[in-house]
Parts: sequence; structure tokens; C-alpha cells
Amino acid sequence: MAHFIDRRENAKNKSTVNRQRFLRRYKQQIKKAVSDSINKRSVTDLTSGESISIPSKDITEPFFHHGKGGITDQVHPGNDQFVTGDKVKRPEGGAGQGKGAEASQDGEGEDDFVFQISKDEYLDLLFEDLALPNLKKNQLNKIVEYKTYRAGFKSDGTPANIDIVKSLKNALSRKIALTGKDRKQLKQAEKDLANLKEDEKSHHSAVLILEKEIKALKAKIKKVPFIDEFDLRYRNFDKKPVPTSKAVMFCLMDVSGSMDQATKDMAKRFYILLYLFLSRTYKDIDVVYIRHHTQAKEVDEQEFFYSQETGGTIVSSALKLMKDIIQKRYPSDEWNIYAAQASDGDNWADDSPLCSEILSKDILPLIRYYTYIEITQRAHQTLWSEYQHLQEACDHLAIAHIKGQEDIYPVFRELFKKQTA
Repeated sequence: MAHFIDRRENAKNKSTVNRQRFLRRYKQQIKKAVSDSINKRSVTDLTSGESISIPSKDITEPFFHHGKGGITDQVHPGNDQFVTGDKVKRPEGGAGQGKGAEASQDGEGEDDFVFQISKDEYLDLLFEDLALPNLKKNQLNKIVEYKTYRAGFKSDGTPANIDIVKSLKNALSRKIALTGKDRKQLKQAEKDLANLKEDEKSHHSAVLILEKEIKALKAKIKKVPFIDEFDLRYRNFDKKPVPTSKAVMFCLMDVSGSMDQATKDMAKRFYILLYLFLSRTYKDIDVVYIRHHTQAKEVDEQEFFYSQETGGTIVSSALKLMKDIIQKRYPSDEWNIYAAQASDGDNWADDSPLCSEILSKDILPLIRYYTYIEITQRAHQTLWSEYQHLQEACDHLAIAHIKGQEDIYPVFRELFKKQTA
């Protein structure tokens, strides 16, 4: 077998080119592994990439080898078990290559190919061809966010901002400008003195005069200070207003008695995707967790998903609390506000119209995008119907139905797919 080794030089990351080629070639297998891995992550887990496993049969490479060549005669023995037209039974499991700890009948096998992808590669694959709806950066009427940038030098400032190199250059330029004529005279006088000293007896008086002149010139030059106050230069910094790019995500989850742990876990998967997706767009993002039954409460992530508290269902309590939090902490002219509500749709019939009213009047005008996912295998109830009517008038409200865990990622991609022009 002939082995071809690619020794072409790459950049400092010597395997970058080959790695990108590998990711492109096995993109479908990698994307499937990435979408499956989302079930193992915490909502705010962004500190690492992902370990990807690809079956060894999917990464076989073509290779060059020498053919048999020449003319050969082959004799194939017959058999005493089959005749033409017989069907051959498929070999039992384990007759081929093994996988992981399972070996084939001859004791040999091959593990899956496992490799690590970085955080950026993980998120790029997870959210490929997706985009945030209604995305824009806020420009405040009263600017509160500035970006500092260098704006040359100035002659006054704090000692911490002194630019030493620039100050020394100024000092040197000043000394050259002030003492240039004197240095030139000094150089000429020293040259004349050297000539006169060859016959000092006949030029004694001239030598004394030159020595006195040289001494005066040196003293004059020495009086010029090495550095003066007006030589100092300070680094100048200016500020310019920039659009804000802060975002907050509200997670509203129904924790009434009808929401079992499996349903809550599916809601968690959706919130994970939404948080990761928003983090790709915004540098700073806050997450507000609101859980509700008959009453709503703001909680931390641990309590949001794992608290055992339960009760009846009044969805409007969560929307009222969200409205209050926005007014107190997240003004819409400073923050990009997103919200995701997860419920099984079970709500008091007379409370659903109130939910629609609060959304349409108090919440939807302030936010970028609102998603409602109903996690149930039952028929839709009044809450779904109210949101459906509201969706017809509001293009930044989206509703989706999730029956099982396998629906989460496809539903998410549908909600955030790029809009064509």
C-alpha cells in the first residue's frame, strides 16, 4: 500500500486546514451529534465545547494500492450447501466489526472515532442558518453607554497617562532647537583651540580667549534643562456614544400539578437552546427565571427547574410579574428583551383572555420576540386559542407545539429560521 503524506506548510495552527476539511466532510454526522448533546447541558453552560463521536464506518477514507497486474487463472471451489436461487441468511449480530466494548466473533473490533470541537464550532453547527427576529441595536435618547478610544496627545493630564516616549522626544527636540547654534559655535571653537595649541607660545593670549569662550558656551548649553514641564505629553482618550447591545431573556414556566418532571425537562431543553442562541448575538445577557402556579415568583436556575413546589394554574400571574420586572429593571429603550413561555396549556378558562390582554397591551410592544411553546400530547385548550388569535396581529409572537423530546430542536429551528428578503 502507498501512503501519501501532506507536508504542505500551514499557519501556526498547523492542523487548521485539515480540521476544517474534516468538519465539512462529516458535517451531517457532526450536526446530529451536536443536536443530541443539547440534552446534557445546563442552561448557562458555555465554558466548553463538545465531545463528538462518529461511527468508524462513516469515516473510511479512499486509499491507493497496487493492483494484481498480469494474467491469472483462478479456480473457485463449489459448495454442498446452496444451489442457484437459494437465499442466504444474514449473519448473526457480532459477525462484523464490533463497536466499543462489543467485539466480533473473532475477538476484533474498532471503536467509534471521538474528537473534540471548540465552543465556537459547537455553536456554529448548532445554530447554522438561524437568526434572531426583529434584531436591532437600541439607540438611546439619553446616551448612557460610551466607547473609549485613543485621540492623540494633550499637554495636561494625570501622571498615570504620561506618554514617556513622546515626552522625551519633545524634550530632545527642544534642546536641539535651543542649543543648536551654541553647539555649532562650541564645535568650531574647540577646533580652533586645537589648531592654536600646536604653537601655544606665539598664540598664548588667543588660546586663553578661546578657552574662556568654550567654558561660557558649555555653561550656557548646560543651563538648558533636560526636560521641562511643557515637554510633557499625556495620552488623550475620548468617548463616543455607541448603540447598546444588552439583552435579557425571560423564562416563564408553568409548574402547576399537571406539569410533571418530564415536561419540565423538555422545557429546560428549549431554554438551553434559546440562551445559547442569544449569547451568540449579545455580549451581555441577563436571564430572569419566573415560575408560576396560582402565584408567580422570580427564582434562580436551580429552583426554577428542580423545586417541588406546585399548585393550580393562573398564567396571568407570571405575565404581570414579568411586566413589573421590565418596568423596574429593564427599560425597553436600553435592553433587547426576549421571552419564552413553556406550559402544558392547562389554565383557568376565564384567565386566558386576561393573558392575551396583558400580552397585547403591556408586554409585546416592549419586546423583540415572544415565544410560547405548549408541551402536551392532549388537545389544545383556551390558552392556545387566545395566543393563536393574538399571533395573527403580532408578527413577533410565535407559538409552537411540542409533543416529545425529539420535537424540541426542530421546533426551535422553525421558530428562529432566517427570514428571506
